[in-house]
Amino acid sequence: MTGHSREPLIAPSILSADFARLAEETAAVHGADWLHVDVMDNHFVPNLTLGLPVVESLLKVTDIPMDCHLMIEDPARWAPPYAEAGAYNVTFHAEATDDPRAVARDIRAAGAKAGLSVKPGTAIEPYLEILRDFDTLLVMSVEPGFGGQKFIPEVLSKVTAVRRLVDSGDLTVVVEIDGGINDDTISAAAEAGVDCFVAGSAVYNAADPAEAVAALRRKAAAASAHLS
Repeated sequence: MTGHSREPLIAPSILSADFARLAEETAAVHGADWLHVDVMDNHFVPNLTLGLPVVESLLKVTDIPMDCHLMIEDPARWAPPYAEAGAYNVTFHAEATDDPRAVARDIRAAGAKAGLSVKPGTAIEPYLEILRDFDTLLVMSVEPGFGGQKFIPEVLSKVTAVRRLVDSGDLTVVVEIDGGINDDTISAAAEAGVDCFVAGSAVYNAADPAEAVAALRRKAAAASAHLS
């Protein structure tokens, strides 16, 4: 994948959905590019959400590619099963392992794309070299753990640094952002060089979630030089 024009990807986050109606909530975002699933273990982050059994159930009811974001300790043990289950992209945190390359290798061997995520306070520079071994970089624009938080614009410098490397052909990662993405913040993220936008409450609090997805995609495309 190069830096040439393409459509922005919108990944609704089911963290903002009604957990009692996940099948319907998944169907409500038809037209989305990825379905973002936040897995939290109450150790790496101070919240507990859902895990592999729920992901396996969701995979049976939707054709939207599943984008699993693992905010968990010990991703070497827990990440590959999500790939084996049929997730499209499995992302884990740089801060959760001493050997991100090995985890990425195991995720890819199990059949999924491998993503690396960094918290707002984590510098990207130490990881630029290993991003060659990844398909996705997920830049957190809020502290991971809870939905509905306010966007942290300072993280966009990380996006810009990686976008430069992608556009020059040095990297081929999809640049993804997660946290506080809505009508007010998506343009700045797109301008900085984001490819894939995770949106939770901006989609699921809308009267028509599918239209909210389409509107966010249009706004991102309009603001971005690298997306069509």
